[in-house]
Amino acid sequence: MNPVTGDYSRGAVGFWSRGRDPVSVEEVTIAGNLPQMYRGIAAIGSDVLVRGSRSTGSILVDRMTVAGS
Repeated sequence: MNPVTGDYSRGAVGFWSRGRDPVSVEEVTIAGNLPQMYRGIAAIGSDVLVRGSRSTGSILVDRMTVAGS
């Protein structure tokens, strides 16, 4: 993340939600502006993933840039 502009880019796996039928994606890059992404959180799932002392459910973010194959 760029601390000056808030620009954020990271590799990801998960589901790309297009209405009622989400599509599984792997080896994609998500990008956006982190403060805008936080404001765009539409839902957090109950499918908790624990990594060390941190845990979270899936996060649904409205309007992100997704690139990859």
